[in-house]
Amino acid sequence: MPKPGARKELNLKWLEIFQMCSRNGSLRETAQEAGLSISTVSHHLRSLEDHLGVELFNHSRRPMVLTPKGHVFLRDIDIALQAIRKAKAEASAGNLTEASYLRLGTIEDLESDVIPELAVHLSQRMPDCDFLYHTASSHEIIEMLRDRELDLGIATPPPDRLPDLQDQPLLRDPFVIVLPAGVELSVSEVLKEGFGLPFLQFSSNLIIARQIEAQLRRVGVTLPHKFECGSNQTLMAMVAAGAGWTITTPLLFSRAKRFQPRLRIQPFPGKRFSRTLSLITTPDCSRSVLDIVNGKVRNALEAQVIRPLVETAPWLEDQFKLVD
Repeated sequence: MPKPGARKELNLKWLEIFQMCSRNGSLRETAQEAGLSISTVSHHLRSLEDHLGVELFNHSRRPMVLTPKGHVFLRDIDIALQAIRKAKAEASAGNLTEASYLRLGTIEDLESDVIPELAVHLSQRMPDCDFLYHTASSHEIIEMLRDRELDLGIATPPPDRLPDLQDQPLLRDPFVIVLPAGVELSVSEVLKEGFGLPFLQFSSNLIIARQIEAQLRRVGVTLPHKFECGSNQTLMAMVAAGAGWTITTPLLFSRAKRFQPRLRIQPFPGKRFSRTLSLITTPDCSRSVLDIVNGKVRNALEAQVIRPLVETAPWLEDQFKLVD
């Protein structure tokens, strides 16, 4: 490895490629992510190593493995690049009309009411900005944020903390029971094992399904798993058709407008439990953009979702609300 001497100035692109390779462990994946050729990625890495005079990767290993010095360098570079990205984001967002790129991910719970209004608002405030909107599960959105594939996302955070991301709570969304409109049994009767209609539940790999299952265990209720589905709309359609009943949230119930005349929403018995919808961002996300998204989403949730549903189910008023 050449010794440091007369050489080019340290290049920011080298550092970004090094960070990507460290995460991906592959030149090919890094090239795809960066939109470069494999040879160009390799050249950037070699240029950085030549500049430093050390080997950062063990080039004989596949997948790529950092050397001890590479691990130390990565730790410091992660901090430095985060600071640089934050500074660039804040500078570009100082005048929002000049912002150039924003990647936003949301759970599908908001795509029918809140997100279309947000998209129009952002396009007006940031006319020269290229937007990427991605809809996925909360788990996928959080992973994309961790991999810096998104700038901010709206999702349900997992029970464990998010040390590498920033979490700003938006909405408290309590769990409720939804029955076919013609079923007049009490909620306590519904929760008894052996009730006539089956329990229709969310797919077990979803965060919301794990939250519901944990609460059922806490209250000592065991329900047979006869039907699982990842789509709230499908669950609502089946309940409306009298095929079963389910546990969901007011936000999800509000999306099923065409099925609501054939549905009956009831509070979950005993101690209340809820999920929290949060605005989750990378540490380098622009504060100016974050404030705009936060304000618009809150206004849309209050006007389009919370108030209309509380009018039809007043018992939700102190439960289904924005988090200050």
